[in-house]
Amino acid sequence: MDRDYEDRSDFQDPGGNSALRAASKRNPRNLPCPTCEEPNKLTPRDRALGYQCNACANAAEGGGW
Repeated sequence: MDRDYEDRSDFQDPGGNSALRAASKRNPRNLPCPTCEEPNKLTPRDRALGYQCNACANAAEGGGW
């Protein structure tokens, strides 16, 4: 299997603009965004990487979600 494909499979939206990780039993989307504080926006892996939700990340980058 292509190594790039394996790396993208860990993402919520492989090939898309989101850096968030896919939710799973071991990595549930059960944490709030640190910026907007909306519940269930991040996984533990997202938080460990210092991410915020897609809407907040896009707003910080000057785009509209």
